Amino acid sequence: GDVWQFGGTVAGFVAGSAPASVTIDTFLFSSNVTASDHGDLSVSRGAGGGQSSRTHGYTSGGGSPTVATIDKFAFSSNVTATAHGLLSVARYYTAGQSSATYGYTSGGTPSGGVIDKFAFTSNVTASDVGDLTSVRRSGSGHSSTTQGFISGGFPDSNIIDKFNFASDGNATDHGDLSRTKSDATGCSSATDGYTAGGAGQTAPTEVIQIDKFSFSSNTTATDHGDLLADEYGTTGCSSTTHGYVSGGAAPVSNVVQKFSFSSSGNATDHGDLTVARADSSGTQY
Repeated sequence: GDVWQFGGTVAGFVAGSAPASVTIDTFLFSSNVTASDHGDLSVSRGAGGGQSSRTHGYTSGGGSPTVATIDKFAFSSNVTATAHGLLSVARYYTAGQSSATYGYTSGGTPSGGVIDKFAFTSNVTASDVGDLTSVRRSGSGHSSTTQGFISGGFPDSNIIDKFNFASDGNATDHGDLSRTKSDATGCSSATDGYTAGGAGQTAPTEVIQIDKFSFSSNTTATDHGDLLADEYGTTGCSSTTHGYVSGGAAPVSNVVQKFSFSSSGNATDHGDLTVARADSSGTQY
């Protein structure tokens, strides 16, 4: 049957940035080229959460100024996004997760423990469906077919939380990253989550490592490879075979990197964004 999958097969999308921007970039998974301008968000912002349905990308929340707006844009056409609804509370530095029918926005500041849920099919205010195990912002979002995950975050954390899509409720502890870090990017294969780059405040260095953890078992993440350079504030997109890490803040970058899900190894250069940017939201189809 037609089984939902989080990873895309065609292209990744990178929306907004910090400093605040409205630009939505798109780049093909199949070729190493410079991204093209896909349109604009309805509200200028960065540090929002990214969610993906089969046909549309969503950017929820964000900052500069802090907004509650959930934007929706079509993958198939280059247009300005439309307002799809509101989060239960305006916040930024959130993490995004996606099921087949709902988008989830977890963590952020303020109200950094909240998990919001909104339907892809209707324009409504999101509902608060649970809490993370700890209050934090700047975590990394991941999605399996049945659960959402958020890894790391600030205040510095190595915790990997998970929550169920089938029933609303609080998150539970799924395991740990290899170290504490925040401002990393999240990618997802069908079976595993990946947390790439990031930074630490208690150990104030940017991070080059790509961590990998299984969706099916509660364990400590393992080293999957390295980014091209130490980087935080990057944006993650996922195909069915690779993770893509774009932009970043150390220094501000336009580079799109790519790493394989099937085997451990370092990221390679996949192309460039239209402009250098950090703290964008990533989606894919």
